[in-house]
Parts: sequence; structure tokens; C-alpha cells
Amino acid sequence: MSISTPGGNQSRPSVVSTGKKPAADRPAAGAKPTAGGKSGGTKPGAGKSGNRPGGGGKGRKPITPVKVSQGRAWGPIALFVAVGVLAVSIIGYGAWASFQGSKPWEERAEAIEGIVNFRKTDPELVKGANHQEGPVQYAQAPPVAGPHNSSWQNCMGDVYDAPIASEHAVHSLEHGAVWITYRPDLPADQIEKLAERVRGNEKTFLSPFQGQDRPISLQTWGYQLKVDNADDSRIDDFIKTLRVNASIEGPNALCSGGITATGNAPRDGAQMPQTQG
Repeated sequence: MSISTPGGNQSRPSVVSTGKKPAADRPAAGAKPTAGGKSGGTKPGAGKSGNRPGGGGKGRKPITPVKVSQGRAWGPIALFVAVGVLAVSIIGYGAWASFQGSKPWEERAEAIEGIVNFRKTDPELVKGANHQEGPVQYAQAPPVAGPHNSSWQNCMGDVYDAPIASEHAVHSLEHGAVWITYRPDLPADQIEKLAERVRGNEKTFLSPFQGQDRPISLQTWGYQLKVDNADDSRIDDFIKTLRVNASIEGPNALCSGGITATGNAPRDGAQMPQTQG
């Protein structure tokens, strides 16, 4: 349809409004109109939050996410590690102790540094059951075995503050007792540490001994250990390993009912309880 304009014959196509937008200007089906009623495709990035970091309206600066660094919880980790180490230590010690305890006592005795085993070096000395009245001359000082008086020294954890007769003491060794001796000049605090190991412990006894070459000596039947200090851990090893075990008359040999008097001279013919050896 043509429309004539005044003053000329030119014509231009008439535009008839149909009330519909051209297809290019209409949003796609299902698309939401952007701000201002314009489709999202008219301006690059307009109304699209995905094109601007952090979304936001016009004129806002992008917001950079803040990363919060959290440190490790070292307290619980340290506790867990400590518990683990403790558990491993306990298990390891238990296994070691079980292994040590499973060894024959003779092997454990041999493992004590400095111990002398007269059962190996002098088998005749340790035969036992050789009673002899009167004084006996011993090759060792203090003696560890050999002929002895028929009466034994009381060894129920007795602490003697004066020398005792070796002839009675050796008989106690035959019964499985540990005899601890010390030089008379040993300091009092050292003597007390030895006494603490003896008091109340059956088959142990303590006395001074004149003439021994080391400050402290431990002996049981056929074994001897000499040390310089009452804090030496081998003292406890010796007692634990050899007390009772070293008896050649069995674990039931008596330590009670023995001689309780001090003095170097043996007391022959003393009335004693019935026992072996």
C-alpha cells in the first residue's frame, strides 16, 4: 500500500502495525526477560550474573572469595601418637619380660655382668651335704660353698649388725639363701640400702664381713657377685634370679629356726629343726 505525500509523487511503503514484535526481537520461548524488558541477548553480559564474578548489579566490583585457612588439630594428633607409642612400649616390654622369664634361671644368672659361677670352675666345691664341726678354711672370702656346719644361719630377712660364722652362713646358702656382705667401713646410707632389700624377704640375710676385697659381695650356693655401690642394679638381678633357685636341697629347705647369734666362731651341736643336708 502506498501513501502519497504532498508536493510530490514519491511514495513509500506504508507500515502497518500488527501489534507483534519481529521474531528477532522476541525472547525465546521460556526465557525470562531481563531488566528493562529487554531480552538477555541484546547486550552482552547484561543481566547475566554468570558473566560477572560474584553476580551483583551494575557498577559493583567483583568480590574475591576469601579462603580461610584452618590449622591442623595438633593436640588430638599428639595425644594419639603418645598413646600409640605407650601401647607399643608396653607390648614390647611385656614380650621382652615374657621372653626373659622363659629362659632357665642358669642362663639368666650367666647374663649378669661380673658374676662368678663356681659350679663351672670348681664342681667339687659345690657338691653339698658335707657337714663339718669346728672352723672351716675357705678359699673364697666370703665363701660360696663347701663344707659347713650342721646348723644354718637364720635367713628369714635377717639383718645382722656384726659378723657371723661363715660355717653357718654357707649352710644357709645350700638352702637357697642369698647372703649379702659388706665391708665394715661401708657408709651407713649404703648399708641401709642393702638392708632394705633384705628385711622381710625370706631366704636373704645381711652381715658385715671383714677382709673382703670389694665394698659389697653377694653369694648364694656356687655363685658370687662383687660390686662397689649399693645402687648397682645387678644386686636386684642377682637376688631375683638366684634366691631359692640356687638351692641344691629344693625350694622347701628351711631358713627359719637357724642360728641368730653373731660372732665368727661356729656353734657346734646346736639343736636345729629337721632338714636335709
